[in-house]
Amino acid sequence: MASYEVMYILVPNLEDEAYAALNQRFSDVIVENGGQVDKMDVWGKRRLAYEIKKWREGYYVVTYFEAPAAAVKELDRVLRINEDVLRHIIVRHEEQSATQAKGKEAAEDVK
Repeated sequence: MASYEVMYILVPNLEDEAYAALNQRFSDVIVENGGQVDKMDVWGKRRLAYEIKKWREGYYVVTYFEAPAAAVKELDRVLRINEDVLRHIIVRHEEQSATQAKGKEAAEDVK
């Protein structure tokens, strides 16, 4: 399984229980499709850089997880159709081999 990170922004007018329920729902989608949630980082309400769907604030959540491609596809579908999600992005973490990491360190030392 590959490592992923998903960041989503929810509308800011929900109750705390609704945020918790949505976070649990998205985590359940990952687990039900064979993945595992490593960490969920709730940033809370923040001001948006620009207005999205008439909102100037959003409720930010970042989740780190490992899952097969099918789980990521299903999570993307669920986030896309949920009306409370303003924006979302799913990023795959490429695993660096030890030689690649050493190569980057050596290149930085030369600079």
